[in-house]
Amino acid sequence: MKIRIGIPKGSLQDATLQLFLQAGLQIHVNARSYFASTGDPEIECMLIRAQEMARYVEHGALDAGLTGFDWVIESGLQVETVANLSYNKQSRGKVKWVLAVPEDSRFQKAKDLDGCIIATELVNVTKSYFRSRDVEVKVEFSWGATEVKPPMLADAIVEVTETGSSLRANHLRIIDTVLESNTQIIANKIAWADAWKRRKIENLAMMLRGAMEAKERVGLMLNVRKEHLDAVLSVLPALKRPTISTLSDPEWLAVNTVIEEATAWEVIPRLKEAKAQGIVEYPLNKVVM
Repeated sequence: MKIRIGIPKGSLQDATLQLFLQAGLQIHVNARSYFASTGDPEIECMLIRAQEMARYVEHGALDAGLTGFDWVIESGLQVETVANLSYNKQSRGKVKWVLAVPEDSRFQKAKDLDGCIIATELVNVTKSYFRSRDVEVKVEFSWGATEVKPPMLADAIVEVTETGSSLRANHLRIIDTVLESNTQIIANKIAWADAWKRRKIENLAMMLRGAMEAKERVGLMLNVRKEHLDAVLSVLPALKRPTISTLSDPEWLAVNTVIEEATAWEVIPRLKEAKAQGIVEYPLNKVVM
């Protein structure tokens, strides 16, 4: 028996393949094929655009897939949400679909756009956004290069952004957030009801979440005399509590913990001041909660 997983083709593809690799499952992609093999003989993958993922998962062509919450909502289809994975093509965290207008336009709020043309890929969500505010607009599907359409081809756009740099480069200003989105693992409802497939999908989700938790974190090992333990522990920002074990010399203890990588620059010198010795920082592949 096998399960078929959808991998988002396009902007999320490289980040997704890297996440799978860190989770321990290498995906072998052929540039001439939409099918990909994996190191697990029970899992095969297919490269599908994130915008279409929910459709093929809902129809059962795929047992599960990775796509954005935005495209699940846009599709209106019924799929099972298995896990949230906060990563994007450039960073961790969520992306935003924003309502943006030309910098020098008179528009300040959504209601100012009554009777205007809005260009976007996220048509259904955008229509719902304006409908909920009783604003009459014409929403047109954009096939790409949405940022260049105002003011000549549209009065405003609803576009996805991580940093806002592309909008600024095109002299656009954000006036509202329409939707926040993150990557999700979704599953076909029939596959989810199958005990074997569900277990396989849940294990995949667990390993991918573990790889996500390991990003931007490092492990720390150190030795400390018993009388200095409290001082060392007061320095450590741990996930829960550090692991403490005795060494062959009963007066010494070994401490093992996980910290945010960005804090290591400040934490390690402070540990040294607290009389820690043999401090080792090491990379992590997975942190399974």
